[in-house]
Amino acid sequence: MRPRLVFVHGVGKPREAKTELEEWRAALTVGARAAGHSRKAAELLDGGAVDIHFAYYGDLFLPGAAPDNEAVAPAPAGPDEDEELRELLLDMVDEQLEAPRDDRQAQALRVTRNKLAPTGEEQGPGSLARQVLVGANSLFAVPGLRTFGGWLSAGAMKHDLHQVRRYLARKETDEAGLSLDRRIRARVATELNPEGPTVVVAHSLGTVVAFETLHAHSAHVPLFVTLGSPLGMRTAVRPRVRPQPVQTPEPVGRWLNFWDRDDFVTGGTELALCIASNAASVAPVSTRVDSDGLNVHPAVKYLAQPAVAGPLIEALDAVTVA
Repeated sequence: MRPRLVFVHGVGKPREAKTELEEWRAALTVGARAAGHSRKAAELLDGGAVDIHFAYYGDLFLPGAAPDNEAVAPAPAGPDEDEELRELLLDMVDEQLEAPRDDRQAQALRVTRNKLAPTGEEQGPGSLARQVLVGANSLFAVPGLRTFGGWLSAGAMKHDLHQVRRYLARKETDEAGLSLDRRIRARVATELNPEGPTVVVAHSLGTVVAFETLHAHSAHVPLFVTLGSPLGMRTAVRPRVRPQPVQTPEPVGRWLNFWDRDDFVTGGTELALCIASNAASVAPVSTRVDSDGLNVHPAVKYLAQPAVAGPLIEALDAVTVA
């Protein structure tokens, strides 16, 4: 039985799964070559030695995405949802404030934080929604972060981050009683090998989805790779992740977490400080990478890094030989 490699995407617009898989595979090949694994990459990624899957769930965020074309409307953004989105933005700002690039960036981040959480103001109708929009717009003026997530506007950023909120809300149930997050995890679970080893590479929101899915998986996962993960966000994400307390899924034999200092979506750089080990004493090991360009969040930017691709190819090679 061939080992399986499963890619799990993050937030964003609907995508063509086959096209995206090829883009991720190509980026991983670039990183593998830079890591000195050109021959192994060709054998594993192009030679058929590894069964490669792309777990796609983006269409489930669209209305009418439930089974049998049943219309399931997105949950409206009420006060609770606006508060959750504000918490997410505040977490992102606070993470950047812990290690700003310079005084100018730090000052701009503090201004943004004050706009997201102003003091001494009455919370009137719609005030939370206004604060979220004002704070989101303010982020685009922060030096060095204008294109931090590949968003062209604050509205586009809010749309993508609402997907994180909607997943963690555990709502939007279909006629069978399955919430949006359960339907998403079911998509990912079908791509995992139920009997043999699966190496899982997840990005952004996909790291949360994969993390929860692997807790219900029984077969061996020799390597779990997370890229640009928000799992460390102390207020908006981590307390809402299931199961609690948060710990490494039992099937995982090794967990490598990669973050870029300019990746605004990353929440917490040392996941081992907030995620407990599993019974085999496996804890996430975090490594910083530095990508070129203004937008460092995309999965392909991470996969093209030799620090990411090297251990990934080595893990695939090890399970192929075994």
